[in-house]
Amino acid sequence: MVPDDSTDALIDGLVRSSFQVMGVLTRIGAEHDLSLTQLRVLGILRDRRPRMSDLAAFLGLDKSTLSGLIARAEQRGLLTRGTSPEDKRAVVVLITDAGRDLTQRLYEEARDALAPATGRLDPEQRDQLAQLLEPLLTPPLPATPRPERPVRGMP
Repeated sequence: MVPDDSTDALIDGLVRSSFQVMGVLTRIGAEHDLSLTQLRVLGILRDRRPRMSDLAAFLGLDKSTLSGLIARAEQRGLLTRGTSPEDKRAVVVLITDAGRDLTQRLYEEARDALAPATGRLDPEQRDQLAQLLEPLLTPPLPATPRPERPVRGMP
């Protein structure tokens, strides 16, 4: 696909909005001693019970890195590990009541922090933007690194 001006404008808007949202989330996370990745984990676990291996793959982390991240959240009482009802060998990650409460507070803080931007849109525009974003976000892009491309003039 050859990019055109509308594609370039879209990419620019997505990148700029991502940076703005990540800045807000990074600040909110830091205020609660959480990294951006820890925020993502809490957000994912709000309504899911993924296996450790699936969560690691989704986040693009190796299992040992994710295990350390989960262990720190367990020490804070935010998450716990359990066994999968379908496969007793598989470990699933579960959010605790304290984790769910914190996740709700984080969501409210993010909503309030982003309100100056989202408030520029009327309710119909907000609905329209949410609908337009859905096909871009589902399914999520792979978190694995893309294959290296050869440098021009090099094999």
